[in-house]
Amino acid sequence: MERLLAALRAAAEPTRLRLLALVARGAFCVLDLAEILGQSQPRLSRHLRLLCDAGLLERTREGPNVWFSLPSGEMGAFVRELIARLPETDPTLAADRRQAARALAERARIASETFRRQGADWDEMRALDLPAAAVEAALLRLLPEGPLERVLDIGTGTGRLLELLAPRIGAGIGIDASRAMLALARARLSRPGLQHCTVRQADMYRLPFPDGTFDLAVLQMVLHYAEDPSAAVAEAARVLRPGGRLLVVDLALHARTDLAERLAHRWPGFAEAAMSGFFHSAGLITEAPAAVPGPIEVRLWTAQRPISATTSADMAA
Repeated sequence: MERLLAALRAAAEPTRLRLLALVARGAFCVLDLAEILGQSQPRLSRHLRLLCDAGLLERTREGPNVWFSLPSGEMGAFVRELIARLPETDPTLAADRRQAARALAERARIASETFRRQGADWDEMRALDLPAAAVEAALLRLLPEGPLERVLDIGTGTGRLLELLAPRIGAGIGIDASRAMLALARARLSRPGLQHCTVRQADMYRLPFPDGTFDLAVLQMVLHYAEDPSAAVAEAARVLRPGGRLLVVDLALHARTDLAERLAHRWPGFAEAAMSGFFHSAGLITEAPAAVPGPIEVRLWTAQRPISATTSADMAA
């Protein structure tokens, strides 16, 4: 009861309610929130700290910025229920929504211009002329039946996969090492119906999550960039709950030597034996892969963490 009372006390203030209503629409940093609400950063930082202390918001540091998002689980559901009771016609909240939409649009524009200036072709499916729609359809067919409570998208890029999976999942988290990519993903995930999906900056070799956190982890078009694919698979396996699944979507072994120079690929796709070896080393049970033909064949490999799997902490003990 004390936790609920603390949350209610933290939320019972006009500026903090406005902050919760904004963050329910997508992740924001303090600079964004100061611009939207027209208040000073020190004042907002105090309100945000109180909301985080009460468990109503989560904070994630990325370089000089700290991003705020709704927590997963019961507290996230509590905040959404609280925000749903606010009147849509309230003029202050309506003005906040207009300012937030402008800030998100500007964020996406800046991120897109950055990628164009740097010449980075962030849509790799399009860069390789791969059948993206067919790959997505195959991916959806491989998902286990029923809803998935928690999903991790490793190397989320523009957040497209989280957008695709949103109707099937309770909460989705995407991680990426690129801040510019995360800006694009946040703009995408600010759309209605996607507020249960968030992104954060993280290293795929050191995922900032405890063992056994996720029902599904996905590595889509990521491993051919990895210096150590086996280590990336092992780290993804670590955060799966017993019975959870890992889905790897990547290129089959190919002879396109130009991709190493043009798109900085480290690996020319993967043979079945290599991927099975990664899964076996990570303690996963392999399942039958799927293939999508194209200029380069795309393979979808799946594996399951055994129900009786031990955590890395257990093995260390």
